[in-house]
Amino acid sequence: MDGTLVDTEPYWIAAETPLVERFGGTWTHEDALGLVGNDLLTSARILQEAGVQMDADDIVEHLTDSVIEQIRVKGVPFRPGAQELLRSLRAAGVKTAIVTMSRHRLAERVTQLIDFDAFDAVLGGDDVARPKPFPDPYLEGARALGVAIEDCVAIEDSPTGLTSAVSSGAVSLGVPNLVALEGYGAHAIWNTLDGRTADDIATLWKESRA
Repeated sequence: MDGTLVDTEPYWIAAETPLVERFGGTWTHEDALGLVGNDLLTSARILQEAGVQMDADDIVEHLTDSVIEQIRVKGVPFRPGAQELLRSLRAAGVKTAIVTMSRHRLAERVTQLIDFDAFDAVLGGDDVARPKPFPDPYLEGARALGVAIEDCVAIEDSPTGLTSAVSSGAVSLGVPNLVALEGYGAHAIWNTLDGRTADDIATLWKESRA
């Protein structure tokens, strides 16, 4: 979701930086990029190492609250072509799911900003036992849709997410946003979703399974 469907990564960075600075630490852009795609508890532990003296769960809730508030005040920019691709997939009768490491309540908030019925299932990081890069989130996503993971295409913007998708057995598509995705086993890397349709996704799946 973050960085693939919506460009909320700057909101996460904007939440992390003042939190670290409140406890006397420093947080660089490179530090923030290192958290992209992580499950939130892992990110919280890294923030603790940077000096944040809060429980990990409290850090996660604080960051989530901050991002939700930024969405409320600023809105959220959808990634180029993301909503259009979703519309095309839905028109073709393709089942879709959000599989994110953000909290479920944040994912639900994002879906409320889409003006059509975009997803059959929404899975947050708090809905799975083991987070990305384990395969569990995507396996649970396929189960929620009632389909075989081998019949799924996973779209990811982070190395952690791609590792999860590839290990799950889904056809895995990388669409880079803030970090490079070469070398993580993606079946394909597209620079953007802009101009892509359900036909492109179907072709990718067929060619990857050939």
